Amino acid sequence: MRRKAFDTILATGGLMVTVILLVAGGLLLWGHSFADNSVHNQLAEQKIVFPVKGSPALAPAAIGPYLNKYAGQALTTGPQAQAYADHFIGVHVTEIAGGQTYAQVSTKLQADPTNATLKAQQQSLFQGETLRGLLLSAYGFWKFGQIALWAAFASFALAAAMFVLSVLGFVHLRKVGETEEVFTGHKVSEAQPVAA
Repeated sequence: MRRKAFDTILATGGLMVTVILLVAGGLLLWGHSFADNSVHNQLAEQKIVFPVKGSPALAPAAIGPYLNKYAGQALTTGPQAQAYADHFIGVHVTEIAGGQTYAQVSTKLQADPTNATLKAQQQSLFQGETLRGLLLSAYGFWKFGQIALWAAFASFALAAAMFVLSVLGFVHLRKVGETEEVFTGHKVSEAQPVAA
């Protein structure tokens, strides 16, 4: 194969890959924006506010160190949702029935259906675990958005590198002789026939 044709294919292919990477980067940015806005809007609608600084609610060692930085703020971001779910709701849920889960208490309630304490614990655990799960789902969705953001940056960086390589390929193409072959580095003379 002639070197000129080979270089043209590579440089043109590089430009096509550049366009694909730019489109992918744009879609990844859109995905990040969608995830970030969705999480923010849905959490803001819940109107959850962290306890104010110095509040007794932040005093326990299992809560304060994780939530003090958010004291008094509205819960609107993925990291806030994770902190609130794990270090506020999660702590309180473990206190309801001595660390038992909804499933464990529910099983006990089936064996003793008239037990008012178990009924109250079951209801509280259901509500707490459900809210905790929803907040952690919001955090997971936010995390996917963050991954999409970093993937977009990587896609744009690769597109820039591929564009530079393609331009260098076209520059090199102008220096290649008409009869130069790929990988051989020599020119085919007019007197010698080229083997098919």
